[in-house]
Amino acid sequence: MLDLLKAAILGVVEGITEWLPISSTGHLILADEFISLGMSDSFKEMFDVVIQFGAILAVVVLFWGQIWPFCNRVAVRHNGEKTGHYLVRRYCRQDVWAMWFKVLVAILPAMLIGLPLDDWMTEHLHNPPVVAAMLILYGILFIVVESNPRRVKMSSVKDLTWGAALGIGVFQVLSLVPGTSRSGATILGGILLGCSRTLAAEFTFFLAIPVMAGASLIKVLKFGFSFSAAELAVLGMGMLTAFVVSMLSIRFLMSYVKRHDFKVFGWYRILLGIVVLAYFFILKPMIG
Repeated sequence: MLDLLKAAILGVVEGITEWLPISSTGHLILADEFISLGMSDSFKEMFDVVIQFGAILAVVVLFWGQIWPFCNRVAVRHNGEKTGHYLVRRYCRQDVWAMWFKVLVAILPAMLIGLPLDDWMTEHLHNPPVVAAMLILYGILFIVVESNPRRVKMSSVKDLTWGAALGIGVFQVLSLVPGTSRSGATILGGILLGCSRTLAAEFTFFLAIPVMAGASLIKVLKFGFSFSAAELAVLGMGMLTAFVVSMLSIRFLMSYVKRHDFKVFGWYRILLGIVVLAYFFILKPMIG
């Protein structure tokens, strides 16, 4: 029961921080210090990634009308005759297919660079100094970029150029460094490339679907499918909570960016980075 409660708390952390550009890793590395699941280290590593699948489902539910490329069946009068006979046809939404091809272009850099470096990144860079440094660095970048606004060249996914999609994918590669924030890197990249804040956020959500689903699948395959009943319950609770909280977080962010910039998230990142450094290098040695 206690592990289920801990999984729910971690799901809340994931659901909030995965979509807001404040780094889920930065928050989870602090949460791990105080909320320790009674499971193996390999399960915990897998859990931190796979609960993202719950967050992905929130994107699918909220944006279903924008991501499903097939329309409902439509009735067309046969040969134009007024006989009452109809043909039932399906047709594709070309704009949605174009969006998915842009997503495919954007994930190529992460596939080519991220997959080979995944284990190395986890082993060498998943530590408090790196996470804190990235939190502070990208916090400063958000403040600098938002203090020098650029002309918006693209305001919808339809306007997004293929070059901009690839560029956002390159920025996503930067998020392989823990503490960067995948959403933070892609939103920042989108703004720098001329996207509106709303477009940068939306494309980040769409881009997350294949990227996070792939990452979750890889972690499950590495862990294996021999889950105990307790492990399945904990994982299910984490994903469910991440899904519910992600629904609220995404709605909040999409409403927020229509009226505000991202400076507040930059200041928050800087503050969190300082907290991470203070805890791991001052407070923890004192109490440990």
